[in-house]
Amino acid sequence: MKNTPDILCIGSVLWDVIGRAPIVMRQGSDVPGRIERLPGGVAMNIAMALGRMGLKPSVLTAVGRDLEGDELLATCQRLGIDTAHAYRSHDLPTDKYMAVEGANGLIAAIADALSLEAAGDKILHPLINGPLGSHSAPYEGLIALDGNLTHALLENIATHAAFARADLRVAPASPGKAERLRPFLRHSRAVLYVNLEEAGLLCQQNFDNSTQAASALVERGAARALVTHGAESASDGCAQGVINATPPEVLVTRITGAGDTFMAAHMAAERGGMTREQALNRALAVAAAYVSGEQPA
Repeated sequence: MKNTPDILCIGSVLWDVIGRAPIVMRQGSDVPGRIERLPGGVAMNIAMALGRMGLKPSVLTAVGRDLEGDELLATCQRLGIDTAHAYRSHDLPTDKYMAVEGANGLIAAIADALSLEAAGDKILHPLINGPLGSHSAPYEGLIALDGNLTHALLENIATHAAFARADLRVAPASPGKAERLRPFLRHSRAVLYVNLEEAGLLCQQNFDNSTQAASALVERGAARALVTHGAESASDGCAQGVINATPPEVLVTRITGAGDTFMAAHMAAERGGMTREQALNRALAVAAAYVSGEQPA
């Protein structure tokens, strides 16, 4: 089809409210720091990262017809992210995400994606009934899909004819939503991007390292699974076996969005023709630069 995006990002596009402190924090900590409002959400984070890599992403999401929604879409335009196919609701507010990070990592977070969940399959109309695709002419490009959608909608996507020819890349959004991805363990074309904790939740067991986790996901039916484990070795597993790579050592200055950046960099690397080994190392390097603050948020 004409005018199709380089990569289609489906899921949450919202405002992140992030509080960061440069010291170790615990439950009940009350410390000085910085609070920022930034465009965020898994689909948005992936789209922003893809834009920084010179690609032209488009988002399928739900954004309210409120002031915050207008500001968010204006920000997307400035960043070169296509929002022409985003669903805008008159009665649903723009979603938000709030997190607190310390020197010891993420302390707590709350994702308010209720409007995206309430919009349901309305966000998919451009992909199912045109102009991006249809039952008779399914979308054939790269799709990044995030687990902020409802379990029922994700189950529908896993078997829907409109997704039958897509190169489908799937992330759970958070450990609390990891189990929503179970339908994609049976999908012949889906690639899962999870961290060690999320892999454990999907497999209902604990893993010591990413190699074990990637192998277990493939054994359970996943066509392919990429598993990260913070500063430890990451793995890419499929029927041809598991490969591993270790991320560069960096000083961590932020956490939120790191997994999304890894996923975007990996997709861009493979779209550019890199091998599995090259793409895994490239994605880890880009994610490391992001968490160190070398790359813009």
